[in-house]
Amino acid sequence: MALETEGDFRVVERGTWSYAAAVGVGPLRFGMAVSEVVDAAEVLGSAKVSVCRRQCAVFSQTWKVEVHRRGGAPSAPAVTAYVSQDAGLFGVACDAVKGPQVAYHGLLLVGREMGELESDMIA
Repeated sequence: MALETEGDFRVVERGTWSYAAAVGVGPLRFGMAVSEVVDAAEVLGSAKVSVCRRQCAVFSQTWKVEVHRRGGAPSAPAVTAYVSQDAGLFGVACDAVKGPQVAYHGLLLVGREMGELESDMIA
């Protein structure tokens, strides 16, 4: 199996989404319904919604929304959002390579060395 080199990756305009604690990430706001998440995700690409298998009856129905960038070859989702029937949008995961850059008060959070991020957050 050949390893991918830097030249194998197509440069993608990633954009930057801001993170606000207890508010949301980019155009996604915590508490949104599935249809609202799909509509908001259109700024990045197409969304695919699937039902998460319930592990325990006490939890409400939950959906996973995978957002893929427009164009290009099929690949892992750029953003994955989790939405429950009771709480709405409660989780957002951005791919470190394909997803948007995520910033908190101007500090980039995605695709960085953990030690460097920790030092910057403390400072």
